[in-house]
Amino acid sequence: MAEVKMEATRAAYGETLIELVKQGVDVVAVEADLAGSTTTAKLGKAYPDRLFDVGIAEQNMIDVAAGLSLAGKVAFTGSFAVFGTGRSYDQIRNTVCYSKLNVKIAPTHSGVSVGPDGGSHQMLEDIALMRALPGMRVLVPADYVAAKAAIRLAAAVPGPFYVRLGRAKVPCVYEEPFVMELGRGSVVRPGTDVTIVACGIELDQALKAAEVLGGRGVSAEVIDMPSIKPLDEDLLLESVGRTGCVVTAEEHSVIGGLGSAVCEALAEKRPAPVERIGVRDTFGTSGELAELLPHFGLDAAAIAAAAERVMARK
Repeated sequence: MAEVKMEATRAAYGETLIELVKQGVDVVAVEADLAGSTTTAKLGKAYPDRLFDVGIAEQNMIDVAAGLSLAGKVAFTGSFAVFGTGRSYDQIRNTVCYSKLNVKIAPTHSGVSVGPDGGSHQMLEDIALMRALPGMRVLVPADYVAAKAAIRLAAAVPGPFYVRLGRAKVPCVYEEPFVMELGRGSVVRPGTDVTIVACGIELDQALKAAEVLGGRGVSAEVIDMPSIKPLDEDLLLESVGRTGCVVTAEEHSVIGGLGSAVCEALAEKRPAPVERIGVRDTFGTSGELAELLPHFGLDAAAIAAAAERVMARK
């Protein structure tokens, strides 16, 4: 068996910004004292005039990016997700989204995969916060290759974007060349008995769950849904039309994220039984990723068990 490549989605950030500059895209990045961790320091080393570090001042980071966007730049912001969305929410809402500015919010260190940094830094509400904002598009790439594609997509489409990136090295699902489309998901494993809709690092866990289910005679369809907003409702409804039930899987609170988006779409257009895999209305805790996934019920075993429960409800 070939060795699975492991890479963090944050590793795609600085590298892709450099590639965009080389392609002629007028990209800049604004940081809040974390350029080394987010990897935008790579952009600063290659193009010193394109990285602006404002220090530990996340609200200022957003407003500086807003000003740069008004000067014609494609402005990305970094920091950690807990600071880059939570501490600067007012500026994202009232400066970026209200004015429909060309600012891309792309912090790293989201979810429980922050690991030992603990619950204070494990941002589990960011998708909900960003998804609720008018005009904000939300992308949650599954791996390093998908993260590069998400950053390219955000740079190419005018207006506000949220791109969710992580700290931990995770399995690579995709290979280059890979293109991500706004509002589009993809079937990465076809099936007929249950639909598993995943985003971010949970896609790998969903694929492993599908293997487990296959051994039990269950045909699971796995959908990668990186575009949380807009959601690919057509793909979702088509799949559920075949399988009749759904499991959602995300490294985020079950409140307001992918699971909520899927439930809202199904409630309005094709009601079906749903089980949601995610963090259950609690803060994170310190630990390694391999410990935290089963602790919070985010691993393949939990997804497989949810699939069996939801199938019983059809």
